[in-house]
Amino acid sequence: DAVESQEHYKSRWRSIWIMYLTMFLSSVGFSIVIMSVWPYLQKIDPTADASFLGWIIASYSIGQMVASPLFGLWSNYRPRREPLVISTAISVAANCLYAYVHVPHAHNKYYMLTARALVGFGAVRSYIAGATSLTERTSAMANTSACQAVGFILGPVFQTCFTLIGEEGVTWKFLCLQLNMYTTPVLFGALLGVINIILIFAIFREHRVDDMGRQYKSINSDGEGSDVLDQNPEGSIDHVAVVALNVLFFVILFVFAVFETIATPLTMDMYSWTRKEAVFYNGIILSVIGIESVIVFMVVKTLSKKTGERAILHAGLLIVLVGFFILLPWGKKLPNIQWQEIKNSSIPSTAPSEMLAPFWSLPELQLPSNHTAEPVGCPVTQSWCLNTPMIYLAQYISSDVLIGLGYPVCNVMSYTLYSKVLGPKPQGVYMGWLTASGSGARILGPVFVSQIYTHLGPRWAFSLICGVVVVSLLLLEIVYKRLIAFSVRYGRMQE
Repeated sequence: DAVESQEHYKSRWRSIWIMYLTMFLSSVGFSIVIMSVWPYLQKIDPTADASFLGWIIASYSIGQMVASPLFGLWSNYRPRREPLVISTAISVAANCLYAYVHVPHAHNKYYMLTARALVGFGAVRSYIAGATSLTERTSAMANTSACQAVGFILGPVFQTCFTLIGEEGVTWKFLCLQLNMYTTPVLFGALLGVINIILIFAIFREHRVDDMGRQYKSINSDGEGSDVLDQNPEGSIDHVAVVALNVLFFVILFVFAVFETIATPLTMDMYSWTRKEAVFYNGIILSVIGIESVIVFMVVKTLSKKTGERAILHAGLLIVLVGFFILLPWGKKLPNIQWQEIKNSSIPSTAPSEMLAPFWSLPELQLPSNHTAEPVGCPVTQSWCLNTPMIYLAQYISSDVLIGLGYPVCNVMSYTLYSKVLGPKPQGVYMGWLTASGSGARILGPVFVSQIYTHLGPRWAFSLICGVVVVSLLLLEIVYKRLIAFSVRYGRMQE
């Protein structure tokens, strides 16, 4: 067996730390505008509705779904520095495009759609899976997810800070650039991307080890480490386990995409928050959830050594199920109705029983103090606003806490189990498919919730989500015994 030298060990972990940073910066680039997409979309293109918001959020994942398998294949046969640099450069260009979507005189929403799609390019975890031993894998994947979570924390924090600039901000006419609370965050994300590219060129080196930690000569190495093992491990991958984990990962990302997409419209409808208030308050809430997630990542690294990844994944799904169950409307008070939509008998027709309801059970009309005020409340065009109880703020916060606890557990455990099932085989394409399945979830989740929420309301939307999580729990029970590491499956290591 080839023994890893101290120099190789240090170089390998320096490169892994660069991947941690890359994951962090890509997460910042995604989350730094997530709370402001809806109000910015309303500002630049009044023709866009809540349904189109779902496509805007999903476009990030459409780009990721298309690019991930291709970049994964690329990383299997070429130095990984190439796809990393190219994908990051595309993201930088996309952020710059987002900053200019206000310039065209028409179809602005489609320019925003394109910009968010291009931001989604890139993949990191396939390298980390191939550069760590089996004993290092859970910790490395947890650290990767922690860096991703920190990115999700700081993204909304940066967005919250940038709200101080205001909606108008400063305009540089010679550059046709508006620096405001919507564009400054993406330009900051572009700057972080440039820094990331410089660090990849300066520090990153390609390394690969097997499940036992023995150094392998990578198929796409640049000649380093010619004296190390270069073999194709015997044994086939359990494709049933691979497919099951792809499905479970799809569900995990699906429910979280629903959660992050609906946060701003839900709070604007239920609590009569303005656009700026919704961005500010949800940014704070997501930041707190992100801190919670980082703590969870640190805990599961230790806990998984005692209970195993499968049991923790099971517990995480149960917590997510409880979180969405709490989010169902249970009370009697109805949300305030947005005043601007009430004109010329535009209120949707209601059932006779609703028309005869006592006046104290009817929703309050949110009237403005003057005609220039921003309309707030639940739009009357969403007919469910007239008969669906509001979701109390305590429900919303409690659900946030539980989902913020369950999601990171499921995320890191599914990635860890997936990489262990694949073992020392080249993981670029497989990780690309896993990322693509997650991207598919991020596409369907926002579209699903924006359509169901707009037309049927939160009761239907969150009930269906609960059903999806229950089905995923049943699937996990069916494949539970197959979710073991490649080397354990073939008796080379003990679980």
